[in-house]
Amino acid sequence: MTDVESRNASEREFVLGDELRVRILTTAAETEGRHDLCDCYQPAGKMTPLHLHTVYEERHWVREGSMTVWVGEERRVLRSGDFNLIPRHVPHAVRSGPHGCRALLVTSPAGFAELIARSGTPAHRAGRETTFDVELFQRVTEELGDVVLDPPGTLPGQV
Repeated sequence: MTDVESRNASEREFVLGDELRVRILTTAAETEGRHDLCDCYQPAGKMTPLHLHTVYEERHWVREGSMTVWVGEERRVLRSGDFNLIPRHVPHAVRSGPHGCRALLVTSPAGFAELIARSGTPAHRAGRETTFDVELFQRVTEELGDVVLDPPGTLPGQV
């Protein structure tokens, strides 16, 4: 890997507190907005808030570990090699398994990578004291057409 490639790779790595680590592999600018692609790691037992996307659909392909995904009223347990689609406008939440989860995440049209780049902390600047800026995340997520329905731990059907 050249110095330029290495620099570009480090500029594409982000963290959201201790909840999520994301490496942006493909951006909207690189696909004319058709999709983006991220390599995501969520530590053991971490859970997203119940939310939905109004602009893009979300696809997961689990590389390592496992995750439980609540999509509408359905609960899906995904393991290494499993694939999952979450359509637009469907409330969902994701919890990583007991050993964490590493998954490729594709959104189409593109959206998630921008959310991460704008609201996450660049990984090279992150440390033990890195906190999750909830207000910034909420502002960016609303701007991109995402709707946070309830805090982590709330499942579809409980709203």
